[in-house]
Amino acid sequence: MFRYALTRRTAVVLAIPYDLAALEAADEDLPEQAPWEVTDDGCTDLARVARLLAGARRPLILAGWGAHLAGARAELRELADRLGTLTAGTALALNLLNGEGYLGVAGGFGTDTAAGLMGEADVVLVAGASLSPFTMRFGQLLVPDSTVIQIDTAVEPAHPRVDVFVHADAKAAASQLVSLVDGEVAAGTWRVEAARSLAGEPGHASGSLETVDGRPDPRTLAAALDPVLPERRTVVQDGGHFIGWAPMYWNIPRPQDLVTVGTAYQTIGLGLASAVGAARAVEDGRTLVLSSGDGGFLMGLSDLESLIGAARSTIVVIYNDAAYGAEIHQYGSPGLTEKPMLIPEVDFAAVGRALGAESAVIRSLVDLSALQGWIDAGARGTFVADCRITSTVRVPWLTEWMKASQAAKAAVAG
Repeated sequence: MFRYALTRRTAVVLAIPYDLAALEAADEDLPEQAPWEVTDDGCTDLARVARLLAGARRPLILAGWGAHLAGARAELRELADRLGTLTAGTALALNLLNGEGYLGVAGGFGTDTAAGLMGEADVVLVAGASLSPFTMRFGQLLVPDSTVIQIDTAVEPAHPRVDVFVHADAKAAASQLVSLVDGEVAAGTWRVEAARSLAGEPGHASGSLETVDGRPDPRTLAAALDPVLPERRTVVQDGGHFIGWAPMYWNIPRPQDLVTVGTAYQTIGLGLASAVGAARAVEDGRTLVLSSGDGGFLMGLSDLESLIGAARSTIVVIYNDAAYGAEIHQYGSPGLTEKPMLIPEVDFAAVGRALGAESAVIRSLVDLSALQGWIDAGARGTFVADCRITSTVRVPWLTEWMKASQAAKAAVAG
């Protein structure tokens, strides 16, 4: 069971009878768990990997949550600098490889310019990432003729695109690769060329100050929130249409500062409960920021009282579009009736005040002054920002998903 949890990087539930749980356990010596290491076969594979990387003209290192858990940041950064590679991370490894040549998030939360550069890579080293459809932009991230190398503690490759698989710990493997790459490398001016492209990119869409319904554009709001929120922040996200706004527009310093339970389970309504636990775990001097939609927030509303009781410093940002946003865009836009997808607008600011939090309804960027005032006063306790956003803006990752879904349906039908 423990081996499965370690190799698959997933939760494991052990269900046992009640009477067994009540029995006394006998004393016994547990076998020592050897640390993950590169096997002899892995060393042979790593020599090949080193040759591929050294010979690559446009190499890319893509790190995932597994690389973060392995503590491989320093080794992967050293390898990247030795090779002159570009670097990127999955959403769960945000900013793990931040530094020269860093492109940001791979997938729907990244910029189009960065995705274009990733698509030019001829050799891609994937460390501790599963290459989910969202990371791979539903098959559009990498060109077909690129060589994909995966290093992971899993027992087999995580994706059909993997050409070379090494079963190893990311930290140990990266350390050995650094020593194996000891000659000239072919990357040359790859980073310089990428820097030119990135210098001219528009970045994420800034949004609009004017919308059809007069409510704030979530892109503009998210961008405006970033400099207001305390710099030392840990972000917890519920699931839902809005999930891209924080990774796209907010500075999230470390991988452990983004908790995405709702996304992991592909559901909504888990954000508040997750924030209660995170509020207990977050270190002093750091502010917890919960990002949620109105639909998911209503599902877990009873946990708001628990969060307020547990929080030392918490900001609750509710993207309140009076609707189930994902359903509006997935099903309402093609023509299905939107009535079941709509939610009577809830005054979450009033609910927060009733339970002991400070709060404000955010109908424009000017209204963020209330949150700024609370932060300037010490940011103690809980602040509920009830952001009344427009439902007319669709997040880019959902557009990608819808296009991929339509293409798959057309392929089956054709």
